[in-house]
Amino acid sequence: MQRNIDMNEISDGNLYTSNDLVRADCGGCLGCSACCRGMGTSIVLDPYDTQNIQKATGQSMEELLSTCLELHVVDGLILPNMKMAEKTDACVFLNSDGRCSIHALRPGFCRMFPLGRIYEEHSFRYFLQTKECRKSARAKIRIRKWLGIPDLKRYEQFICDWHYLLKDLGRHIETVQDDAYQKQASLFLLKQFYMTPYAPEQFYEEFNTRLHGTRRLFHLS
Repeated sequence: MQRNIDMNEISDGNLYTSNDLVRADCGGCLGCSACCRGMGTSIVLDPYDTQNIQKATGQSMEELLSTCLELHVVDGLILPNMKMAEKTDACVFLNSDGRCSIHALRPGFCRMFPLGRIYEEHSFRYFLQTKECRKSARAKIRIRKWLGIPDLKRYEQFICDWHYLLKDLGRHIETVQDDAYQKQASLFLLKQFYMTPYAPEQFYEEFNTRLHGTRRLFHLS
């Protein structure tokens, strides 16, 4: 999701890599769960996220879309996001104790919080959001440890490739200015990257194959 923001208003003014220390550790949150409530459709999921949620729940993508996830248009493309429960306006995976029931396999958006990413020159760096987390006395922690993602180098390359694919495809369909074509492109993206299962332990290899095929199909540079 692309946002036009003033970094000076929302961050500490610094940009970080995964090897840097940052004051993000909230000590396990102790059941606060404020960041798991009232998020609307903002927790947009990438293919790595949805694969992990399928592992955590044992449900197919089709089943998840009928229970835990929903589809919305984001920057001109139809993408899945985490659903909020109607009665509580909390994430559907938040349990009665205010804890995440899929914490070990939670989405990157949740795993990164209160960090964000800023993209430039086909790369990205992290920044610390200073007004989002309610816990004031956070401890310093190395970003790679905070994320806790296996093979972080490959994951970060995937994040970068996915971001720029969405950006390039969104820009491409905008130039075509055809609603039917836009829908067709979105449905292709959903089927290719979300609905079609990935082989166990082969996510990055299969993603890269689909990535290059999609770029060729839509003539994206």
